[in-house]
Amino acid sequence: MPFNKRKMRTKQKPIDFISNQNILQDFEKFYNRSTKIIFHFLMWFVFSVLLYLNYLWELKLPAFDSIILTIRNAVNNMVVFYFFFYFLVPKILLLNRKASVVLLILSIPVLIYIWMTVNHFIFKIYYHLGLEINIPVYKDIIKRNGSRSLMEAINIKAVLANAVLVIFSMLPFFFVKILLEIVKIYNKTTELQQQKLEVEIQNINIEKDFLKSQLNPHFLFNTLNNLYGLSVKKDDLAPEVILNLSDIMSYTLYESNAEKVALEKEIDFIKNYFELEKMRYPKDKNIQLEILGEDEISGLYIAPLMTFTFIENAFKYGLKSSQHQFIKQVIEIKNNTFYFVLENDIDKTDIKKEFGGIGLENIKKRLQLLYPNQHILNIKTLENSFKIELKINL
Repeated sequence: MPFNKRKMRTKQKPIDFISNQNILQDFEKFYNRSTKIIFHFLMWFVFSVLLYLNYLWELKLPAFDSIILTIRNAVNNMVVFYFFFYFLVPKILLLNRKASVVLLILSIPVLIYIWMTVNHFIFKIYYHLGLEINIPVYKDIIKRNGSRSLMEAINIKAVLANAVLVIFSMLPFFFVKILLEIVKIYNKTTELQQQKLEVEIQNINIEKDFLKSQLNPHFLFNTLNNLYGLSVKKDDLAPEVILNLSDIMSYTLYESNAEKVALEKEIDFIKNYFELEKMRYPKDKNIQLEILGEDEISGLYIAPLMTFTFIENAFKYGLKSSQHQFIKQVIEIKNNTFYFVLENDIDKTDIKKEFGGIGLENIKKRLQLLYPNQHILNIKTLENSFKIELKINL
């Protein structure tokens, strides 16, 4: 009875999706109060400089005229921007979704009125200070706007005439703010998904521990019975079985706690498990295990006990057919890929049963979490057999 005695080595590797965390998860820490103030200052400063240069170079206004028009535009936009995003929006979002959408749409004309009101009072201040612009394109603009009343400045005709100008003036700042909010929402969503994945990983680990708790008594009960038989017959295999049982129990109790283990260790475990199970059956039972590509195993790692449920179910439900009883297991390692094919006979009276139940569902969850887009699992219930085909890119 050949048992594998190679020394088992374990290496813990971080799960792929955790090691590839998005940098946006640090966004909240970066975008704190101090950073926000600096960012807002830079946003308004850059905008003002660009607007000033437009007045100075494109419209050929004197430097002083360019400054006062830049200040007017910046103040108008600041008032509307902070009123909308830091006063109006927080209150609107407290309402239900339909009401929020309606009020956000209705807020557009309100913002235009606010922009034009602030614009009117700034021109009033300039007018009382005796300022004026004499360049043809803006000639007497301060006098025209500063000398009229507020109602004249914000009447419906003036609002409609200036609506497009006001909207385009505010658009860059609204775009930047909305973009930042999208990033924050995406960041929050990413964090929530990460937390959900961590909870699922914890649940999977609990399920794996439960699997191990089932595995250990199973080994002990069956193997100790077989050891008793070997001891009674004074068979020379008894010490070897005890030694290998010790190795396999060590693997399931301690080494399989790692997220990844050396693939050779997992294959040693499968070999030893097969041999222990074969002790329960007559030697003429058709139980086959074939390992291909063992020379490519070195340096590869896999999640521990990933295929144990499949193998356990094969011995649980297989070798019961009234005609052709068999368990055939083929494992191949090729091009850093783990191929696993396991087929066993099934009793036709049990053909409608769902083999594996929650155990198979747990395996599917582990595969999805640990090897997303890196595995293919096919489970087939054939006429006289049950077949598992698994491919994992390691």
